[in-house]
Amino acid sequence: MISWKSSAQIITSKKEAIKKGVYAYSDNEAQNRDAVISEKKAKKLAGSYKARERKNETAAKGDDPVKIKLPAETEKENPDYEPEPLENYFAQQVVNNAMEFEGVNYRTGGTTKDGMDCSGMVYTTFRIFDVTLPRSSYQMAKAGRKIDIKDVKKGDLLFFDNNPRRKRINHVGLVTEVTPEGDIKFIHSTLQLGVVVSSLSEPYYDRTFVQANRVIED
Repeated sequence: MISWKSSAQIITSKKEAIKKGVYAYSDNEAQNRDAVISEKKAKKLAGSYKARERKNETAAKGDDPVKIKLPAETEKENPDYEPEPLENYFAQQVVNNAMEFEGVNYRTGGTTKDGMDCSGMVYTTFRIFDVTLPRSSYQMAKAGRKIDIKDVKKGDLLFFDNNPRRKRINHVGLVTEVTPEGDIKFIHSTLQLGVVVSSLSEPYYDRTFVQANRVIED
């Protein structure tokens, strides 16, 4: 299993995800094995993970550990308490790890911090969680299910055709954010700039966009 050090990483393997009850598999028509993560279970665990992480950070500094109230405990003490809405926790971890590659140079066929291409960046990010997607963007576009662009959210994949001579998908990016204004940000590896975050509203990407897929299900 490929592993990168990341301060934001919580779930680091399929075994750990299964143990925590937030991991399963489903087969699609292209017979790819896609990640299907229960958002309900992930939300339930998110508060506990984050509280534990803050507690560990405090203890590591040599301070006296403080009791951190989890959302459930706070809700019991204050009936008016409304927890902040949480996005799919697994999707957030995928994005956090992808952002660790920002600035890495482009390299055809690359899958490491020494250099990576667009599908290599997405492939390596999911492999951190022991989730294997097809290696090429063309085949990766057959994984998961197609979704309407208006339904896109963090963790989804965007596919592009930027080679008019071949007329088929040859580029992929991972959605990192959808702003309140509806602007879709995605991280990808480009020939000139390496791994960067771009916006789908940029004319070039708006023109070459083909489809969006979801491989992390609610």
